[in-house]
Amino acid sequence: MSLPTSVTIVEVGPRDGLQNESTSIPLATKLRLIDDLAAAGLTVIEAGSFVNPKWIPQMADSAEVFRNLQRRPGVRYTALTPNLQGLERALEAGADEVAVFGAASEAFSRKNINCSIADSLQRFEPVMAKAQAANVRVRGYVSCVLGCPYEGDIEPQAVLEVARALLAMGCYEVSLGDTIGTGTAGSTQRLLDVLLPHIPAQQLALHCHDTYGQALANILVGLQHGIATIDASVAGLGGCPYARGASGNVATEDVLYLLNGLGITTGVQLEALVAAGQRISSALGRPTGSRVARAMAASAG
Repeated sequence: MSLPTSVTIVEVGPRDGLQNESTSIPLATKLRLIDDLAAAGLTVIEAGSFVNPKWIPQMADSAEVFRNLQRRPGVRYTALTPNLQGLERALEAGADEVAVFGAASEAFSRKNINCSIADSLQRFEPVMAKAQAANVRVRGYVSCVLGCPYEGDIEPQAVLEVARALLAMGCYEVSLGDTIGTGTAGSTQRLLDVLLPHIPAQQLALHCHDTYGQALANILVGLQHGIATIDASVAGLGGCPYARGASGNVATEDVLYLLNGLGITTGVQLEALVAAGQRISSALGRPTGSRVARAMAASAG
């Protein structure tokens, strides 16, 4: 299959990246990051999460983030909403789009959201109904599609069942999450071989963590199968809670460098993106997690 001519990068750094930070991040720093990302050309930015702040304290100010955004034309500012209460808060704050999240692993679902996969899907039904009534699109995440910290390997059929359920419920797209970053090009291939006969590539996205350094290889497999939406986190923000010291999200700069090398259009400017990553990394007091950014800094120095 030929590669897509253009790809949408979903920037998850302000949510999936920053939520793992242990020290409080000022509102102004979050707003500057989001605006830097939009200025670099990213058109879908996950700006916050309306979960219980007791569990994710770093996202406690998400309503303030949305209310104070300097919104740029053509940019969608999205939010994670695990339940109806979260959705109502997201709508009140002005989120353009929301996302719900399930898992392909029964054990992970129980540990992460304290219920079975079936129960989690049932909980989403009122969320979907309210979002549709508000004319707000809903994206679906599926965690642990290529491995689980509790169950190990995950059968592709289990991923298919959850993805189909989310789409049938009204999600416009399902993002396939390699939550612990253990996936390989081979396991990604096997997963897509099962999914694509039943779900069009246009309704799938990839959300790869780089714990074992395989994210770009896995993304390339997805691109070769026509998947044209890729989640990534600027500067590689976000750790992996199941592998101490390991990297989490794949860096947006590294994904963009791959896409540029393939001649795939994104609308994102690499230099501006690298600068955004360097700025937030400096604010957090550590070096960027992007290999591309580090290489560019070294060659410039």
